[in-house]
Amino acid sequence: MIQIQDTLVSLDLITEKFVCDLSSCHGCCCVEGDAGAPVELDEIAQLEEVLPVVWESLTEEAKDVIHQQGVVYADSQGDLVTSIVRGRDCVFAKHEADGCTYCAIERAYRAGKTKFYKPISCHLYPVRLTNYGAYIAVNYNKWDVCKAALLLGQKSDMPLYRFLKEPLVRKFGQEWYDELELVVAEMKKQKMV
Repeated sequence: MIQIQDTLVSLDLITEKFVCDLSSCHGCCCVEGDAGAPVELDEIAQLEEVLPVVWESLTEEAKDVIHQQGVVYADSQGDLVTSIVRGRDCVFAKHEADGCTYCAIERAYRAGKTKFYKPISCHLYPVRLTNYGAYIAVNYNKWDVCKAALLLGQKSDMPLYRFLKEPLVRKFGQEWYDELELVVAEMKKQKMV
């Protein structure tokens, strides 16, 4: 782990090579798992605000779940997560004819219909954040469904932290990211990575 400001960053972010390969995984991170995507408290209002924008692109089952419990719920550990359909699909998951699952919120953002990209946990995936009071742990969540992303990352020699530059800057700021780059450069110079 390396400390960058008030975060503890796993070395995996530097050493692992990673590039999402949607053509192989088909967006299963929006479907697989035992709970929805982690949501920060301030994101609940943003999810509710974007709801009218994406409503027509949601499935009827997703709409029913949202009517019953809202856009988020507390999972078995008490963490806030996006609501899910049939114990699997995020309510914002949009299955397309090409076999891939996309985020309805991200689609609306890319079409210029909202300023909210999607929950930061989704944007940062496969990185997960854990709050330990004074520090936030920034860890790589290894998952079998991302095997193709590891292969593509190796092929393109793309470190995970560089692949995730945009969401890391969104979460922690440009200064934080620049400091991470300086630390990585120094570690490479000293042949630590």
